[in-house]
Amino acid sequence: MTAIIDASPTRGAIIAERYLDRELSWLAFNNRVLDLARDPASPLLERAKFLAIFASNLDEFFMVRVAGLRRRIEAGIAVRSTSGRLPRDLLAEVLQSSRVLMGEHVAVFNNEVRPALQVQGIELLRWHELSTTEQDEAAHIFRERVFPILTPLAVDPAHPFPYISGLSLNLAVVVRNPNTEEDLFARVKVPPLLPRFLRIGTQRFVPLEDVIAAHLTLLFPGMTVIQHQTFRVTRNEDVEVEEDDAENLLQAMAKELTRRRFGPPVRLEVERSIDAHVLDLLMRELDIDHDAVFHLEWPLDLRGLWDLHALNREDLKAPAFQPRTSPGITDIESASPPDVLEAMRRHDILLHHPYDSFATSVQRFLEQAATDPDVLAIKQTLYRTSGDSPIVSALIAAAEAGKQVLALVEIKARFDEEANISWARKLEEVGVHVVYGIVGLKTHAKLSMVVRQEGSVLRRYVHIGTGNYHPKTARLYEDLGLLTTDATVADDVSRLFNRLSGYSSTSDYRRLLVAPQSVRAGLIAAIDAEIDNHRAGQPARIRFKCNAISDEQIIDALYRAAAAGVPVDVWVRGTCSLRPGVAGLSERIRVRSVLGRFLEHSRIFEFANGGDPQVWIGSADLMHRNLDRRVEALVCLRSPEHRAYLGWLFDCAFDPGTSAWHLQPDGTWLRQLVDADGEPLLDLQEALIRRKHLRVGR
Repeated sequence: MTAIIDASPTRGAIIAERYLDRELSWLAFNNRVLDLARDPASPLLERAKFLAIFASNLDEFFMVRVAGLRRRIEAGIAVRSTSGRLPRDLLAEVLQSSRVLMGEHVAVFNNEVRPALQVQGIELLRWHELSTTEQDEAAHIFRERVFPILTPLAVDPAHPFPYISGLSLNLAVVVRNPNTEEDLFARVKVPPLLPRFLRIGTQRFVPLEDVIAAHLTLLFPGMTVIQHQTFRVTRNEDVEVEEDDAENLLQAMAKELTRRRFGPPVRLEVERSIDAHVLDLLMRELDIDHDAVFHLEWPLDLRGLWDLHALNREDLKAPAFQPRTSPGITDIESASPPDVLEAMRRHDILLHHPYDSFATSVQRFLEQAATDPDVLAIKQTLYRTSGDSPIVSALIAAAEAGKQVLALVEIKARFDEEANISWARKLEEVGVHVVYGIVGLKTHAKLSMVVRQEGSVLRRYVHIGTGNYHPKTARLYEDLGLLTTDATVADDVSRLFNRLSGYSSTSDYRRLLVAPQSVRAGLIAAIDAEIDNHRAGQPARIRFKCNAISDEQIIDALYRAAAAGVPVDVWVRGTCSLRPGVAGLSERIRVRSVLGRFLEHSRIFEFANGGDPQVWIGSADLMHRNLDRRVEALVCLRSPEHRAYLGWLFDCAFDPGTSAWHLQPDGTWLRQLVDADGEPLLDLQEALIRRKHLRVGR
């Protein structure tokens, strides 16, 4: 059992706040990611991967959440958060917690993962640790592949301080002019398109910045190199577009993306050994305060550990996993590839990715529809997708075949805006009807609909999911999806697409809950119904699975249910503002978190409903942005088999024999890895892999 970061008041202190702070809870989540890197029982290159994920997560946290806090402070907004903290006080706590986490992050790498890699023959070395022969090899690579693209930028009266791009790794160099004995400052950017770690030999690596630093005399001929240190800047990169004032959303977003490159700095990472005068210069020129400076041990920016994870060392990774075609598709007689449309005509199919193959289900569904001569139309939402997306290719093929194709492209999907703008234009060029949703709302719902002529009737085939139409992440993210031809669901989805593409204002749905109109209200109504069922002596229970829960109205409804005697289980991956286990408030609420080789991403909302379980799946997390500022869709499952399967998932996640993190009343997380006898607890994701490969039920 391992204690996780204390992201709230001192352990054991009186619980004053009704809600845990969202930002500190997120940092606690990223510490759980770091816990996976700390775990010596995990495969070594998986530990390196989690170090890289931690770094990427924290970058985004600073670019968006910390940047938002600073904006509020600069704007003079002194409104307390739901946890009772003023923005300035919360920022101080966030920065202090981040400082601790970042120090532990580098320490795990230097003290645990790097030495363990060396034992396995994978060596990450400094320049002085290379042999003479290896230095010669690295020097040759530098001259041929690195030197031509480097641009040293001087800082003097004739050369103003250069723009430092966000997340770039840089060398701060001090050189001396031997003629004047004057010390001069220059910046050299480490090229981001080159490998972060330069391979020397088979499994020996040296950081690219070390190679550049060893050859600074070639960049500054005639000068004496006095010192050099690495530094890195994180900028505010959250995009804001006032859609009501934008004639053309596509153009407005493209303009905003250009502006984002020049967002104000929110974090400066420097080597602990950095010279005080150099640091003072950086802080002054970047206009950044001491509280945003993070002194770290070498190396900065561990996102580059993805390069090591890509090594062909399967002995140091999690066992290879190959998704299987869903039994709901393979249980019909059909040639390869499978006939997904025929399977859907026979019954609803519940998909559980990545255990069920995305390629042979959702992707095949759209590819088959694109080439089927009886298919008349395809409608599709695209929030995130890959650069070589077969989903987009299928839509293009359908349009070129003369089918009516509607693509709702969300060009405001954070950090995927440029890719989505590119795909939107490509789709428009081939005749796809591209729309961008409803002004003021992001379209986050995961929906596909195929309309097919079958004799004298039109049949609609629908997919509703919890994850993006992204074939690459579908192999890494845990998600759910429903394939169905149910007429009621199809009517609901048709109305929703009409609302997204036209002027329909309907919010009347029978099998869907749709944000911002009805997701919050529908879930609260179901929670209140559980309270009534409990008081009437009928079966009552609430179980939620989501990525984040911070909406106060939903949390308060769960508190009411728990206080009334209804047991509540919340399975959350990331942020959780709900405080469980507090006497008189939430003692009947349990919160668990499961992290592992796959990113838990599905959303499930289950209610006992007096003995006839009601289960919803869909795209919505329980946050203000999802419930108020996004178009989200949840679908109610009808199949007893599907509902039972998801009930079994909850049973496993909350079983004392399953490894998980347990949220405590004071906001700390405790990880349960072993039982009372020291035996390892069940790894839920590995258990699901075994179950799927053995084809044990749905």
